[in-house]
Amino acid sequence: MMSSSREIRNFCILAHIDHGKSTLADRFLEITHAVEPRNLREQLLDDMDLERERGITIKAHPVTMFYEHRDRVYQLNLIDTPGHVDFSYEVARSIAACEGAILLVDATQGVEAQTVAHAHLAESHHLIMVPALNKIDLPNADPQRALRQLEDILAIPSEEVLWVSAKTGEGVEELLQRVIERVPPPSREQDELRALIFDSVYDDFRGAVAYVRVKDGEVHPGQEILLMSTGKRYQVKEVGHFRPQVTKADRLESGEVGYLVCNIKSVSELRIGDTITDATHPSARPVPGFREMKPMLFASIYPIDGGDFERLRAAIEKLRLNDSALVVQPETSTALGHGFRCGFLGMLHLEITLERLRREHGVAIITTRPNVVYRVHLTSGDEITVDNPAYWPEAHLIRAVEEPVVDFFILGPRTCLGDIMKLVREKRGCIRETETVDPERLLIKGTMPLSELITDFHDRLKSVSRGYSSLDYEVTGYESSDLVRLDILVHGEVVDAFASIVHRSHAREQGRALCRILKQTIPRQLFPVAIQAAVGRTIVARETLPALRKDVTAKCYGGDVTRKRKLLEKQKAGKKKMRMFGKVPIPQEAFLKVLRADSKE
Repeated sequence: MMSSSREIRNFCILAHIDHGKSTLADRFLEITHAVEPRNLREQLLDDMDLERERGITIKAHPVTMFYEHRDRVYQLNLIDTPGHVDFSYEVARSIAACEGAILLVDATQGVEAQTVAHAHLAESHHLIMVPALNKIDLPNADPQRALRQLEDILAIPSEEVLWVSAKTGEGVEELLQRVIERVPPPSREQDELRALIFDSVYDDFRGAVAYVRVKDGEVHPGQEILLMSTGKRYQVKEVGHFRPQVTKADRLESGEVGYLVCNIKSVSELRIGDTITDATHPSARPVPGFREMKPMLFASIYPIDGGDFERLRAAIEKLRLNDSALVVQPETSTALGHGFRCGFLGMLHLEITLERLRREHGVAIITTRPNVVYRVHLTSGDEITVDNPAYWPEAHLIRAVEEPVVDFFILGPRTCLGDIMKLVREKRGCIRETETVDPERLLIKGTMPLSELITDFHDRLKSVSRGYSSLDYEVTGYESSDLVRLDILVHGEVVDAFASIVHRSHAREQGRALCRILKQTIPRQLFPVAIQAAVGRTIVARETLPALRKDVTAKCYGGDVTRKRKLLEKQKAGKKKMRMFGKVPIPQEAFLKVLRADSKE
């Protein structure tokens, strides 16, 4: 069934995590009969096991539905977007493919930090927003409080907000009709083909599949297309819609959302936000807004068993086919062997990637402490970027260091303001202003180094606020900071896997904590072992692992005392020799404990 451009509506669902996006999408599929009743199940569009278990959307999921309203049939293209801040880039690309958005707010929790961030993002793309309160059927729902928050924070009049229950279906059809009435149809600016790539996945039989929104013109099988950012040409093999399963079509026309197959071998060749145009009659103007995806933090991944390196390589290559945001390069550590240095969009992206490696590919892995990208200004006048402590220059070569900072805002209880401010100061943050949202909650705005935020800030924020705070942030630039490389030495040798980049004021505290962990984990040797934390040539912390003593005089059953003295002197000389030439093996457990401690700091 095809529709004219006047009958097409492209919209997405924007909400904080766990506010009911996927459940609302299920009701839309049910109302429009896009799925047979026997095939309906909860979170139908979330096709990854991790999405179902965690109750979050990780990948954007488009679907095309047809709905009759006032004697006209409308083609409704819905994109169910991720809600987590780590995937804000993907949300932005999904928003760029739409003319409207449903802003969904949980009536039991009210407006949260990511609700505000997504609303501002939609406004910046000039989307028409349709606000709705969800979960009104729950006994602890407080719609009036949520309405006041929408008015005070986002200036949305309460009379424009629809009350719905995605679980029971109450008000959902009225919401769908409101989308049809308020969201404008897509406009066409030119005749030449322009299609926005807003996502991509990999299919074992068809290669990389591009999810596109056709802005202008049309695309059909047999057509030669051009990717504007790379200049590469491909021939279109198949196009179609998501119903929600892939369904072939003769063509994709202006205003439509669908998929495109060109026998592309890798998802990395499809850049999210890129523009597809006709190779014979190319457009002079790409769809605006394209920018490279840049990882925000880096961590190294190594197999626990060195013999599993090739398995890890194959697993990461397969994972990259379905995750174009993952950046990978080989790396070697003297302590951990061969592995990979990987770039991620955020901590959730890192956690999801590691979990998929363990679960989908069965590889036992260990990761180093995540690091952000630092700018280091050298005394020679050059500027370099460093994302790995192994490449940190010597102190005498460094003139200045800059680290990425974020603007954050926290919605939290008024009673927890003191604890939140204490936590922010501890993380080297600065609070600029606080605003009253309602009698119970405050909006706290400020800045903080990204390296402090990505460790355990969110977990500790939830802890000090008893789970009633939400966080959103945006990387805004770089600021100068007094950063140093913290090395860990075991028996005088630097263990590169334990190195980290920290603020000078935190170096002593973190060094002591790491030394204590290693003292408890490394097996005792026949000689005392010094475990030290150093900044340059300055030792900032030390623990000594005592020697494992052997009673060499046990075989002496009598005689002159000089016999015992002689044996003890011989043992003393042997231990001295061991200290000079002995090697201290570090067990795998030590690496695991240190890295777990890093994640809990």
